Amino acid sequence: MSALALLLRVAVLMPTDLVPAAPSEPAPSEPAPGEPAPSEPAPGEPAPSEPAPSEPAPGEPAPSEPGAASSDDATAATRGDAVAPSPDAIDRRVDARLRALGLLDERGRWVPPTPPRPAIDPRFAPRREAFAWADVSWAPASYAPVETPLKWGPFTGELRLDAAYHVSLADPKDNTISGSSEVFRHNELQLTQIGFGGNFFYRNVHARLMTQFGMYSVTTPRNDASHARGNWRIEDAYRYLSEAYAGYHIPVLYGLNVQAGIFMSYVGLWSYYNFDNWTYQPSYVSSNTPWFFNGVRIQFFPTKTLKLEPWIVNGWQAYAKFSDGPGFGGQVLWRPTEWLTILGNQYYGTDTFGVPGRRRVHTDDSIMIRTFDRPGRGVSRGAVSLTLDAGCEWRGGVACKGQYFAGFMAYHRLWLWRNRLGLTVGGGAITNPGRYLVLLPPINGATAASGTPYFTAAPGNRYWAWDLQTTFDWMINRHLTLRAEFTTRHASVPYFSGHGGVTPPGGNQGPPGSVVPGWRPDLVRDENRFTLAWMLRY
Repeated sequence: MSALALLLRVAVLMPTDLVPAAPSEPAPSEPAPGEPAPSEPAPGEPAPSEPAPSEPAPGEPAPSEPGAASSDDATAATRGDAVAPSPDAIDRRVDARLRALGLLDERGRWVPPTPPRPAIDPRFAPRREAFAWADVSWAPASYAPVETPLKWGPFTGELRLDAAYHVSLADPKDNTISGSSEVFRHNELQLTQIGFGGNFFYRNVHARLMTQFGMYSVTTPRNDASHARGNWRIEDAYRYLSEAYAGYHIPVLYGLNVQAGIFMSYVGLWSYYNFDNWTYQPSYVSSNTPWFFNGVRIQFFPTKTLKLEPWIVNGWQAYAKFSDGPGFGGQVLWRPTEWLTILGNQYYGTDTFGVPGRRRVHTDDSIMIRTFDRPGRGVSRGAVSLTLDAGCEWRGGVACKGQYFAGFMAYHRLWLWRNRLGLTVGGGAITNPGRYLVLLPPINGATAASGTPYFTAAPGNRYWAWDLQTTFDWMINRHLTLRAEFTTRHASVPYFSGHGGVTPPGGNQGPPGSVVPGWRPDLVRDENRFTLAWMLRY
């Protein structure tokens, strides 16, 4: 018998599992008062003699000696005799006990035991946390490491690096890709984002800080026009911050947080950070909606499955206000089970620069379902997501009938090889008459504040588009992912960078977005590109 088999038999099976218990003999009865013990003779009587063993009759076999094997083993068990089970029976009992302990999967493969969670210092974490009971790392925008080496007392550090190489089949000669909030340069290795920061929590006072360097520090402020209202170069003040807020945690029910600063919105479902998502290039309903808000929010967790989060913010992905009024909105997040997540975001504000009376409403709603979870199989997990968006603007010369937004995106993801590989297929479509949520191409250095006559965003301008992504991920471990992706996109009007590019000869000229005599940008209706990204998160 091998040492491992012996160990399993000793550690997993109880002794009674191996050998049936011998029948017990009745305890000797106590004698009645005044009666002699049965083993002792009465006074004056001779001791009883042992009966002499009888001799066998002629022709009969001699009785068996003590300890000799019985000639009728088939009836031994029925007489209560101890019979050792066969090795196969022992193995089946071992496997059954190991499965009950969670140490074997359905196919008999060894599952390492989960180490116990370290004790949490109540000074450095909330008393109760909603959603802590569920593993939702499968959901879009929720993938994250299970542990970090950057932990010390009240501080949990975070480090992110996103390096990407994009190739557009249009081969723009100015190496500029347009129409995306994640992809910016062609045929070059670029750092989309480098960020470091983390979370602080001490006796219910908490804060989060996340910096951003690389392409995001230029492209994200460029897509916000609110800084053009007034002075102090607000776009530069916040350029290197993606998140910065502080708050207080009130330990009621599953927690209530009051926070102020810059925080992520999750309108459009996908995370601002590509590491967390199923794809690198999200569809339009995510890429063209807010990544962040600047304002105040309250997060209330009445149960372990529900979050209610109202906001008061400066505006729609805005560092400052577009007009006199702030923006209002909120999020509802419900996770009734580990395999189902429902998310809703609602918004109302005044967000058209230079048109103070115009109003905007928007609804963004998503459902995510984990369709199966089989860790020991080749195809180990599956999930789907669906996001629906709708909104419109009115007043200031427009009405919802002609100035609206509608779109969707849907994705299907499979995990393979014990969740080390991922395959995602999906896409979406939008229609946006008035183009108020269409990302402006960077023609001659145009920004959201400057606009450009080469691509207008005025009432009556039509725009619809669709896209598809196919993404392959290799999750080397929970901190590092290698991603390969192919994206194809189509627009109803010339919109994407063609071979001639969107930059005048010799570089941008004059004010951003202005007309350059004798030159026009090369815009096309279709875009096809490949992406290879190397993404790290600690």
